[in-house]
Amino acid sequence: MTTEFKNQVKEKLAGYIAQKGSQNKAANSLNGVSAALLSQIMNDNHQNISEVMWRNVASQIGCSSKKWFCVETTDFKIISKVLEDAQQHAHVFALTGDAGSGKSMSFEIYTKINKNSYLLSCAEYWNRKEFLTQLLTVMGVDYSGFSVAEMMNEIVKKLKSQESPLIILDEADKLPDTVLYFFITLFNRLEEHCGIVLCATDHLSKRINKGIKLNRKGYKEINSRIGRRFIELKGVSFTDVTQICMANGIDDVKSIKDIFTDSEGDLRRVKRKIHAVKNKI
Repeated sequence: MTTEFKNQVKEKLAGYIAQKGSQNKAANSLNGVSAALLSQIMNDNHQNISEVMWRNVASQIGCSSKKWFCVETTDFKIISKVLEDAQQHAHVFALTGDAGSGKSMSFEIYTKINKNSYLLSCAEYWNRKEFLTQLLTVMGVDYSGFSVAEMMNEIVKKLKSQESPLIILDEADKLPDTVLYFFITLFNRLEEHCGIVLCATDHLSKRINKGIKLNRKGYKEINSRIGRRFIELKGVSFTDVTQICMANGIDDVKSIKDIFTDSEGDLRRVKRKIHAVKNKI
């Protein structure tokens, strides 16, 4: 655990605290982390902080000792524009894009530099209470002892008190219907106060369209609230891969072409291939 890495964590943490609004809110949004610990890091009082805790904080705020340089891909620019519009004007949008197109990374970058923006990476096992728990956690709100109704009321109250808040539901297609209906509730109670963006693969648009045809509860309402439109991302282009390769130390044309062909439009694969080429694996 080098001093350089600790300084990197401190610098990243300072931005994270500023984005959340205070050390207490930042601590509440992190698992297993107290405000006192954050204060120790920021004040260079390191003697009682274990390496495990340093890594815990670093991983949760997106600080890594491994060098990787991101670039503004075509989809990154589209996503950024949609998120900015949603946050500034309290609009609601739905985005669809292939797995590995860089959606999640784009969301993480946006929320780290834009105050009052909250990212939820949805999961299949979430019930209504877990959904609200996760949202309150990223908002840095203490929800201990709250019922589901009280949690929802607290979310609405906090968001209405903020300037231009934004909720991003990544991998929204993983949510079961009972939780997806909460999107309708959030929209109804936060209309013109909070932007909301749903994002997933095209499975989400297919699911919504199928639900409408089968007249399933809530699906017409969801479709109406997203403007009856899914914004489709463009996917990973050769230009995108070229820029990523050059930013990360690969500039010969043959290697770039090979990486693009092998990646099949998946940026995770691009990263693996760049590592393989640089390390001659």
